[in-house]
Amino acid sequence: MLVETSHPGNIGAAARAMKNMGLSKLLLVQPCDYKNNECYARASGAEDIIDTAVVFDDLASAVAESTLVIGTSARLRSLAWPQLNPRECAETVAVHSNQSGTASVVFGRERSGLSNSELALCSSLLHIPTVAGFSSLNVAAAVQVVAYELMMVSSSETVREDVDELPVPQSDMERFYEHLFSVLTFVGYHDPDNPRQLPLRMRRLFNRAQPNRSEMQVLRGFLAAVEKKRR
Repeated sequence: MLVETSHPGNIGAAARAMKNMGLSKLLLVQPCDYKNNECYARASGAEDIIDTAVVFDDLASAVAESTLVIGTSARLRSLAWPQLNPRECAETVAVHSNQSGTASVVFGRERSGLSNSELALCSSLLHIPTVAGFSSLNVAAAVQVVAYELMMVSSSETVREDVDELPVPQSDMERFYEHLFSVLTFVGYHDPDNPRQLPLRMRRLFNRAQPNRSEMQVLRGFLAAVEKKRR
């Protein structure tokens, strides 16, 4: 998934990288006007991926049905997020796919990457290591690295299958966060006018836990019981 890509050639090159590694589903969030000669030339045989790419108005809509969202970033954030390298990312996606989940790997803008609010929608942060003092991967090159690792893991027989519960779609997680902070505000623990880092810390906690659907029912039931008791 590419967010606000500004150069058509990068979209074409990303499609080419995907097709070389057996990937075909490209999602775009507010892309530039990309269906032009430069894009198709850089796709170099992956025109079908360009033609079938799905465009969204915002990242929240694009990942609504995803049960695992991994965001890429060249820089680490002040509030540490669960972090993966490309191989760990591929292994995580493979395990998730074996659980009938839908995984999305999100690549940000060429100049500024993903915003903090967009990373808040992600369960983990993918960081591609580079030599000290220089970190300037082209977005299509980053897609190539991750796509290669995904192909290598998918062809391996060592993928773990350790969970049999269905994961929770991102849209359900967003509804849970709305419910959670409504209750935390209701009981006086959360001040919406002065939240500090509580929302990000709570997201980090549940991103790390990755509750499945039955566990989410328990959490939502608990929140509902708190609301009922307080009333």
